[in-house]
Formats: sequence, structure tokens, C-alpha cells
Amino acid sequence: MPKPPLSKDTTLCISLAARPSNIGTRFHNYLYEQLGIDFLYKAFTTTDIVAAIGGVRALGIRGCSVSMPFKEDVIALVDTVESSALAINSVNTIVNDNGVLSASNTDYIAIEKLIDHYGLRPDDTVLIHGSGGMASAVGSAFRDKGFHQGTVVARNEIAGPALAERLGYHWRPHVGGAQASIVVNVTPVGMAGGPGEHDSAFGAETIAHAETVFDVVALPSETPLIRAARAAGKQVITGAEVIALQAAEQFERYTGLRPTAEQVAAASAISRA
Repeated sequence: MPKPPLSKDTTLCISLAARPSNIGTRFHNYLYEQLGIDFLYKAFTTTDIVAAIGGVRALGIRGCSVSMPFKEDVIALVDTVESSALAINSVNTIVNDNGVLSASNTDYIAIEKLIDHYGLRPDDTVLIHGSGGMASAVGSAFRDKGFHQGTVVARNEIAGPALAERLGYHWRPHVGGAQASIVVNVTPVGMAGGPGEHDSAFGAETIAHAETVFDVVALPSETPLIRAARAAGKQVITGAEVIALQAAEQFERYTGLRPTAEQVAAASAISRA
């Protein structure tokens, strides 16, 4: 079905970020084309988040993806907050139903679904490297799925212990020879263009003792950590899977349509090209 031409009736969805990227724009607009629906997605930045969310409400913008540094600030600006966002005090998705704004966190939802999809067992130990907003989403999803034996690794001596305490996990400042059945990188180590793009967030000893290696870094999807884990014969979960699944959750909330797994994979590949 061909996509209708843009008109005054076209439904608009947007993203708000300090540094907008093309990932969400490409992902959503590709699926609008594939499904032939009269939607348009556009990325924005703002220095006035209160006015921006007021514009979402007043202009009838259907959906709004929220990135740093606005994920906490928007909580006070919406009407209802779903449990996925309340669990981590962080919003990444806003849906506008006739002026009523509902907020959720599809990162948290995506992590929960990946835990189920890969058959991860609650009695396994978890090692989470990172203490930022995404680490909070990852840790909260694991904890809420019943994983109670965990460790947070973070150099930040305020954020690291605070996250560990909230989750009921241990804290340590460095990975060293730490071991767990499931190891998760939620730091920028391995990210394309970053200072540590050629590095692995975990050493060979930690990888060797793990059963599942999970890297939340999405660009590239095959990070040094993921390559090392594959070579060691470990089950791997990539950041590309996280970003695709969370975007698919957003897409469904905005449009009421669930793209197929094949459509999501194609949209994800295009978004990261």
C-alpha cells in the first residue's frame, strides 16, 4: 500500500534530544512507507523543554521520543506515567491522546522482553558495567524480573553505589576479575567514534566465565566485546537489538500497528546505515 502524500491531515511524531540523530527518523519513516500510513517523523532539539512539551500537547503531535537530558524533566509535564517509567524515574516515550499525555520507558520494556526472549534465568548472577540512565533501566529490568544476585561496576563513587543500593546489588569501582553468568556493558566503551571504540568493556577472564554477554552499545552492533564473546562461544545480545525493539514498542504506541520482526530488522539496519 503506497504511503499517502503529505497533507494537513498527516500525523506528526517527533523526537527531542540535546543532540538529535537520524536513527529514529530513518526507523519510523521507513516503516511509515512500508505500511502505507499517513505519518511523518522529525527530530528536534530544544532549550525550553516546558514549551516543547506544551507544543506536543497543543499542536496534537501524536508521539514524542525523549532522549537525554530531558528524560526526567518531562515527568512533571505529562498527565500519566506508566510503571515502566516510574520504575526508573525516566521517560523516553510520550503518547498524546487528544491532549492527554502518557509517558513510558520503552528501553525498560525492551530489556524485559530480551531477558525473556533469550531465556535468561533469575537465579543467574548479573554484572552491570555502568551507572547512568540506561544502566538504571537495564538494572531495574533485571531486578524486576527476579534477578537478585547482581553487581554494579562504576567508577563514579556516588552514582555507582546509589544505583547498586536501589537495586539491592553490590558495587565495585572496577571490573578487574569480576565474574557473573550474565555480563552487561552499559558504558560507551566500544562505541564507534568514541575514545574507547577499539576496546572491550570486559576482559577475557570475565567473558570466559560468562554464559551471556550483553552490550547495549548500538553503533556498531558488532562491538569489540560482542566479537570477543562470539569467538568464545557465548550467547550474545547486541545493542542493535535493544534499540530496534524499543523503537518498535514506540512505533506501536504511536500508530497502533505492530511491524513484523522482518520489518523491524530492515528498519533497524537502515536507521544505523
